[in-house]
Amino acid sequence: MHEYKDKWSVGAWMTSNPETVTPDTPVTQAFYQMRRLGFRQLPVVQDGQLVGIVTDRDLRRPDLTDEPDGWNNYYQLDRDTEVTHVMTEKVLTLSPPDPLEKALDLFLENKFGGLPVLDRNDQVIGIMTVFDLMGAFRAALDDVGDSLRQ
Repeated sequence: MHEYKDKWSVGAWMTSNPETVTPDTPVTQAFYQMRRLGFRQLPVVQDGQLVGIVTDRDLRRPDLTDEPDGWNNYYQLDRDTEVTHVMTEKVLTLSPPDPLEKALDLFLENKFGGLPVLDRNDQVIGIMTVFDLMGAFRAALDDVGDSLRQ
């Protein structure tokens, strides 16, 4: 947990300094970066500004190949395709003072696994993931768990 005034804020639970890619990053490089680091999404940044997000789902699209759709092609990625062609450009974001409930609601409403966290200058300073929320939930259970169980 990070040092923030509000223990139940996004800033207290986000993953700071997330790995990012640029729009011209080859999708194969983004895929292997996610796989190597165990991530499912990477913010896409250009000149210090968030321009999109790419997820493992974006990279598992069979239409990235010229081959017929099917399981064998599920992870075949065209080495010439850049992240800019598969990323989501209109990205919902969070800020450090946002309450965890806001993140939770956005995840549930949109079925997201993670959202970039921006500072006041719209710079990516973190990412809030479902796993970060689970850590906060674990802490909440530790705080009030016995009263919930009764």
